[in-house]
Amino acid sequence: MSQEVSLLRLYLMRALYLLNFVFLGASVWPGLLEHGPAPWDPMHGIAVSFWAALSTLCALGLRYPLKMLPLLLMQLFYKSVWVLAVGLPLRAAGPLDPTAAELLQVCIGGIVVDLIVIPWPYVFAIYVQQRGDRWR
Repeated sequence: MSQEVSLLRLYLMRALYLLNFVFLGASVWPGLLEHGPAPWDPMHGIAVSFWAALSTLCALGLRYPLKMLPLLLMQLFYKSVWVLAVGLPLRAAGPLDPTAAELLQVCIGGIVVDLIVIPWPYVFAIYVQQRGDRWR
């Protein structure tokens, strides 16, 4: 059945949630908590807030890997959008600075990992074939 997800796949998902929780959280939360009195640029602030929320919600994925699957889909989509709309055009315009080069590499690596870990038959069965929730 396409809604069945193997135990191995569940553990791969849990590992990805754990990596997000630990590494993303460790890189984002200290800067957020120790931020000085000067206000942040709004776009930088929203990015840090998004990553802090994502890393925290990934802790729930350890217990509920399938229920928190939309987090992995969002991660896949935002990285894909960044690569297509920002990273590749920057690369086409000339040499990348070290920060952009690292971000491009991290995002492409993240896309590959997400594509491997996400249980695509389950995604298709639940989000495409299954009827949506009622409207009334």
